Amino acid sequence: MSHARAVLLMAYGTPDSLAAVPEYYAHIRGGRMPAPALVADLQERYRAVGGVTPLLERTREVRDRLAEAFAAGGEPRRVYVGMKHWHPFVAETVREMASDGVEEVTALVLAPHYSRMSVGGYRRHLEEAVREHDGPSVELIERWGTEPEFIDLMAGLVREGLAHLSPGDVTVVFTAHSLPVRIREWNDPYEEELLASSRLVAEAAGLREWGFAWQSAGASGEPWIGPDILDHLGTLADAGVRQVLQVPIGFVADHLEVLYDIDVEARRRAGELGLRFERTRLPNADLRFVAALAAIIGRHEARMEAP
Repeated sequence: MSHARAVLLMAYGTPDSLAAVPEYYAHIRGGRMPAPALVADLQERYRAVGGVTPLLERTREVRDRLAEAFAAGGEPRRVYVGMKHWHPFVAETVREMASDGVEEVTALVLAPHYSRMSVGGYRRHLEEAVREHDGPSVELIERWGTEPEFIDLMAGLVREGLAHLSPGDVTVVFTAHSLPVRIREWNDPYEEELLASSRLVAEAAGLREWGFAWQSAGASGEPWIGPDILDHLGTLADAGVRQVLQVPIGFVADHLEVLYDIDVEARRRAGELGLRFERTRLPNADLRFVAALAAIIGRHEARMEAP
């Protein structure tokens, strides 16, 4: 197998133990250690979902299946994994790729929608690592939330989720990780891209009506985009809604923001309000998701190589 061209999948990262939470949290905050109460709260959230999340495991499963898909398609290549805030850090993986003799890399963040604060941050980590380790030439796919294979996959997951609720009146609410309101001052495309994805998925799934809310706002002391899903569930209950399907359109793998913020917090809030509540499965390492990534990467590379 030639190592000249490779693929790099990047994800947020997750601590591998409760003891690692303080260091992980500090890395997210640019090296600044958070207050003990904030660390304890985050540890309690991880404890509630079993102590750790399977994000790294799921990402490695995607890596392996994607490598198999490229090989089956006659274009074998190495696929690597790098994390933004925990091991294996992006810089560690770039160093590994350089050691392996990789010359060209197509990089993709496992987050479909672009924001300067999210995908832009991955770009900065990646470019710094390439400079530091004399790494390979890298082309980053910054957004893929409206690619047809992703839309078809998500529409299928919506239809599957609806099948778990009683036929009839179900309110579908798409959600994504909130970001500080100040991104609007930059004309950041994050909100627009999320709404575009949601609209396409709703159309493909045959939804007549749907809504959008936000989740997982940080404790930074500044205003974050809303409405938060916990508040929105109350609004829906007041309006007479009795069944809700939450679609975390901004996430593609099991992570704390889904396993706790939705499966624990939102589900508990829905129960308090008398709502029947479900969420769609995440793509994780679903072979349809792997096929979608292979198609997205292939099209991007073909465009880059076109004269």
